[in-house]
Amino acid sequence: MNLRSGDSKKKLPKRSLLLAACAACIGGTFQYGYNISIINAPTMYVHNFINQTWRDRYQTNISEDVLTLLWSTIVSIFTLGGLIGATIGGTLSVKLGRKGTLLANNISALTAALLMGLSYPTGYFELLIIGRLLTGVNAGIGICVQPLYLGEIAPTAFRGAMGMGTSIFITGGILTGQVIGLKEILGREEYWPILLSTTCIPAFLQLLILPWFPESPRYLLIDKGDNEACKKALKQLHGVVSCDDEREDIEKEKNNLAGVQTKKPWELLMDRSVRWQLLTIILLNIAQQLNGINAIYFYAGYVFKRSGIPDDKIPYVTVGTGACECITALTCGVLIECLGRKVLISGGYALMSIFCILFTLTLTFQDASPVVPYLSMACVFAFILSFGLGPGGVTNILTAELFTQDSRPAAYMIAGSVNWLSFFFIGLVFPFIVIGLQQYCFLVFLAICSLVAIYIFLVVPETKNKTFLEIQTEFQSSNSRKVYNADGAGTILLSTSI
Repeated sequence: MNLRSGDSKKKLPKRSLLLAACAACIGGTFQYGYNISIINAPTMYVHNFINQTWRDRYQTNISEDVLTLLWSTIVSIFTLGGLIGATIGGTLSVKLGRKGTLLANNISALTAALLMGLSYPTGYFELLIIGRLLTGVNAGIGICVQPLYLGEIAPTAFRGAMGMGTSIFITGGILTGQVIGLKEILGREEYWPILLSTTCIPAFLQLLILPWFPESPRYLLIDKGDNEACKKALKQLHGVVSCDDEREDIEKEKNNLAGVQTKKPWELLMDRSVRWQLLTIILLNIAQQLNGINAIYFYAGYVFKRSGIPDDKIPYVTVGTGACECITALTCGVLIECLGRKVLISGGYALMSIFCILFTLTLTFQDASPVVPYLSMACVFAFILSFGLGPGGVTNILTAELFTQDSRPAAYMIAGSVNWLSFFFIGLVFPFIVIGLQQYCFLVFLAICSLVAIYIFLVVPETKNKTFLEIQTEFQSSNSRKVYNADGAGTILLSTSI
């Protein structure tokens, strides 16, 4: 196996494989990143629209509290839609296939774009709420099914780099949303309905491109039992020379899972044989939202202002943070097959822990010297770089790699649900954390990042260049040895890691 992996590493992935990955990502996690960032630019314009609509309906101005409630609903209902999408994404991927689910998912994006585009001319701000809910559903399904598709179409030697497409396109979506939202493009008041409805463009692109590429070969052979379709898909994605090796791995997995039905999420939760894998992805998905990256973006505007950047220039510097994260995701994609998953994600969290300390210090002594605000700005970019280097990209790859075909869809449903619940939780609780702790809130994030780095170092094996079956065997055997050698201390490890 190792010889085969070594040989395959010398070859570049086939062009059709890269195009299939791009087609999946453009209507998948790109939409997630795009719809997170696109809502920031028209904030005041939507406030004015809601106020004007309320005045026309009820002949009175809307109260500040009601306006805030409506706006926060428009923004936060995206996470509710994401949770709904995550809970149904795995089931849809089994019934419709990975590719079929991604294509069907565009219905929600197109409907959302239509509703948000019509909200202003019809005078119904309620359409914005429904549209944002649907964009959330689209993002929830996309972030669940797209990494599943990428992990299953990629050859073993390139699975990490291919899986980084998820992170690259999320950050690319965020950056694109920031750029499109600038006043020079669609960031003016008269353009905000068009700005929000541009979510239809990635959907149209995916509907045009993805049908030309095959369904996941693993899904075709293991789930559907279609040998010919699997062989044809492998030839198109990997080429005639490489397809035999990959088909052999799929056959082994199929034989190992003979007679085993695809697990439901609750069945996976009760399966003791995968408890360490499950604990790992739950912990990593919670940490991905609660590690402080949202706090850094929250403080970025304040830090930039204290550094002397004029208010009208801050959106351009914010675009710089998006570009920084995007470049780091690309760098991670290059490094992941050299350094491995474990080094990148544990190293990323370790660096984030260091910059949590430094950022707390620079915020505390902001007035001590004119240089300190610039040190704070450096910490902002360094923290974002550390996040993009490992945690931002590797988390989704590990979710694909730690489970076999029968468990993978349920694992993504659980991971996605945890991720979206954590997203909702941090959005709800974070303002109170900031008010209560101010700059010391980063000490909370320091504890989270440090504990996750320790957990990964102690528990998670390296998955680079290993088949899904080899990873499962190594994960179970290595952690069984730890529990045995500790003479019952496994329970202590589990509790302290959390």
